Amino acid sequence: MFDTLLIANRGEIACRIARTARRLGLRSVAVYSDADRGARHVAECDAAVRIGPTEAARSYLDAATIVAAAQASGAQAVHPGYGFLSESPALIEACEAAGIAFVGPSREAIRRMGSKIESKRIAIEHGVPVVPGYHEDDQADAVLAEAAARIGWPVLIKASAGGGGKGMRVVRAAADFAAALATVRREARAAFGDERVLLESYLAEPRHLEVQLLGDRHGHLVHLFERECSIQRNHQKVIEEAPAAHLSDGHREALYRHALAVGRAIGYHSAGTVEFIHDAASGDTFFLEMNTRLQVEHPVTEATVGIDLVEWQLRVAAGEPLAFTQQQLARRGWAIEARVCAEDPAAGFTPEVGTVLVSDEPAGEGVRVDSGLRVGSAVTPHYDSMLAKVIAFGDTRDQAVRRLSTALGAYRLLGVRSNLVFLADLVRAPAFAASLTTHYIERTFAGGWAPRDDAGRALALAALGCVLAAAAPATASPWQALGAWRLLGDAAPGSVLVLLEDAQRTVHRLRVRADGARWCVESSDGPRVVALVVSAQLDGQRLEIESGGVSEAFTFVAARDGGSERVWLHGAHGIHAFTWVDRTAHALAGTAAAKAAAGNTLRAPMPGLVSAVPTTVGARVRAGEALLIIEAMKMMHTLVAPADGMVVELRCRVGESVRGGDILLTIESEAKT
Repeated sequence: MFDTLLIANRGEIACRIARTARRLGLRSVAVYSDADRGARHVAECDAAVRIGPTEAARSYLDAATIVAAAQASGAQAVHPGYGFLSESPALIEACEAAGIAFVGPSREAIRRMGSKIESKRIAIEHGVPVVPGYHEDDQADAVLAEAAARIGWPVLIKASAGGGGKGMRVVRAAADFAAALATVRREARAAFGDERVLLESYLAEPRHLEVQLLGDRHGHLVHLFERECSIQRNHQKVIEEAPAAHLSDGHREALYRHALAVGRAIGYHSAGTVEFIHDAASGDTFFLEMNTRLQVEHPVTEATVGIDLVEWQLRVAAGEPLAFTQQQLARRGWAIEARVCAEDPAAGFTPEVGTVLVSDEPAGEGVRVDSGLRVGSAVTPHYDSMLAKVIAFGDTRDQAVRRLSTALGAYRLLGVRSNLVFLADLVRAPAFAASLTTHYIERTFAGGWAPRDDAGRALALAALGCVLAAAAPATASPWQALGAWRLLGDAAPGSVLVLLEDAQRTVHRLRVRADGARWCVESSDGPRVVALVVSAQLDGQRLEIESGGVSEAFTFVAARDGGSERVWLHGAHGIHAFTWVDRTAHALAGTAAAKAAAGNTLRAPMPGLVSAVPTTVGARVRAGEALLIIEAMKMMHTLVAPADGMVVELRCRVGESVRGGDILLTIESEAKT
């Protein structure tokens, strides 16, 4: 076994690999870009090497720089984690040339499985069924359009080198095929440097199942059973579990047999995952792809099989044989994982950025959290949106679900909006106990997800927290760091007016006044009392209230976020974030909004990079026409014309970074032109 390991990744997976390295007595070396200088994974390793600027292409995706960092730090092995260079033959070549071990499979295995076109050919050659489709080398537009029509609608366009839900589009009619093909190619070229695609028949009721493989360099290959990954959004996994529910023993054995056939066909060693699509309607199962790396969801297999997959990746890379046979492997219990992402589910899952103010991870029997966060961590638009994973284990699926639900509710993560409350709602929904398909989320929240209807109470408590914080001694007040914070007196004696803006940019006017030993919070637009608190006190970040004989505790924090003052509230009913609005600034904003109403403006829905501007000033456009493409957290977001008209103003260009809310383009409506 080598003694120094360089971890060529960032975030939660880098922290997780470092944990196993530490347990094995290995010295760990982190790498970081300029954006990650103060990141948690840097602090958790024994040494760290700067590898370049913020852009991933010039840091985490630069194989030569990674190997140079390994050489400079004395590392004898490189673990790539997942994403970035984890499936890059170029990194393996660079490691081999430098005499450094690559913790993963062979270059040839990665190359053959890295192309979805070639991998399907290999599966077919070894008797593994694949989804009917087009997997050929001829990539001419006309050939692909003809193949799609022959397959039949709907059809799925997939990037051949893709993964992680990127470079995929479902097309339901021939008229939409050309535009969808162009989009997939653009995403594939940006994400993978390869614009080749394949086509598949789109299954109506699919389940996403996968089998974990583990092999050594001595010809031993075993499976570690299956996982269910059907709960997805936009082809990206949200919740994974092991084992898969509602699956017959016959189907399980077929999955294992097919997965091992694919692995043996390429002489696979290290950890890898063979993915399948299972048609819940017909019962047929088809090969999808093989991921020649560690998967995000590997903890659910570790929990149920009792094997540290990272440890065995390291042992295999060091030349050790597997210490167990297939017959010696067994699993017990049930494990479920939820991916915590920086996104706003109530706003169409738009990516979010910010600085972590509170990160209090849940604990308890059967609960594990893999996270790359700590207080002060900056969540930027430059990398993937996943922040952490919450894993719950139990003797039964019901017990695992209950533990996961409790853990998600207890996770205090403030400073950046996340999907924590959404995830809790997902696992608490009655349908979660039933047979699952990849349509689960869209069917469970057919009208879109919205937080529980307790926003009025949360607003009142946030306003009360603002008043108590402003009244705290200067040394203890969180507002000292805000500088611009002001609570404005009102005509009513003994009351102050607090203006808070919610995620939908609605400004709420709340008057807070003391009534003897009680605090009263009212809507300033009428006499309606939205909250009546018998007593309240703020001790640091802990807001304690008593109302109606019931005592409750919340976490209340405040901080400057760019040019705004943000307040955060966490309690039993979830997490709420609001922006304090200055009365004068609010009036000025109203004037600006009135001016903007004269035309139609497109604003950046999140911070990101302008990837394409397929229009110009003076162009006449139609409602729904694509005008801008923003890249944020490795995903492409298309902004379309809100109405017919003419482009009269363009405030951005390709390659420019924009902030969330920036006005990018203005259209003069057709009636005025």
